[in-house]
Amino acid sequence: MSRIWERIRDWALLVVLVISSLVVMLTVNEDMLRGLRARSLEATAAVESIFAGVGRYVRALDENELLRTQNIDLANQVALLRSAEAENERLEALLGLADSLQFDVIAARVTSKDITSERNFITINVGRSDGVEKEMAVIDPAGIIGKVVLVGDNYARVMTYLNADFFVPASVLPSVTDGSLRWDGRRFDRLILEHVVRSAAVGTGDLVVTNGFSTVFQPGYPIGTVDTVFAEPGTSTWTIHVRPGARLDNLSHVFVVSTKPPSAVPTTLLPTTLP
Repeated sequence: MSRIWERIRDWALLVVLVISSLVVMLTVNEDMLRGLRARSLEATAAVESIFAGVGRYVRALDENELLRTQNIDLANQVALLRSAEAENERLEALLGLADSLQFDVIAARVTSKDITSERNFITINVGRSDGVEKEMAVIDPAGIIGKVVLVGDNYARVMTYLNADFFVPASVLPSVTDGSLRWDGRRFDRLILEHVVRSAAVGTGDLVVTNGFSTVFQPGYPIGTVDTVFAEPGTSTWTIHVRPGARLDNLSHVFVVSTKPPSAVPTTLLPTTLP
């Protein structure tokens, strides 16, 4: 027993002294007690402040994620509204064009595009059952698009002006200078007008339109505007770069011209008999 007491004697004495100290502190020295309470409150307040800050940070992250999601949704809605507005403007332009034209047209929607190569085509949702035939012109309010080269019952394939095999007779206004328009297969925003004599008064910004020598397009319909004019060394003609008016990248609706263009040379002017 004495051995056990010797082992725990020091610890027992320590416990008695600690308890005695606490009793004295709590019952005698009220100022010290108040100080300890104040210090404990300060410590606990600091700890609570840290946890409160962590909570606010977590809530801020959640709110930020919510706001980011809402911002993405709003941006998508704005994009859809802008797309719908642009589409509405294009359709209004088509309606206005149909009312102002002096020839018959067939409205069509573009169902597919292949405009990334040297021979660029689009497909439209009208065909033989709608009165579409090969070699009919395809246009939109800004200018020519191309011509029909393949016709099915309900669909047609259109060779666009961005095709190495596409050619169209054209005139530059106001000088009424004739030339041949084609695409050289290089830039998608530029056509080449050739065989224009250097004596012709052609300038940047002049309007380029189809002329009466075309067997596909009605005369006087816009193609684009003159971008640059220059002459190759040793040649007697201008080389003219034309910026097309109609864009193919955002093309969605077009018109197929069902009225054949007038003959380049009226039959009434041809002799009835050979000399």
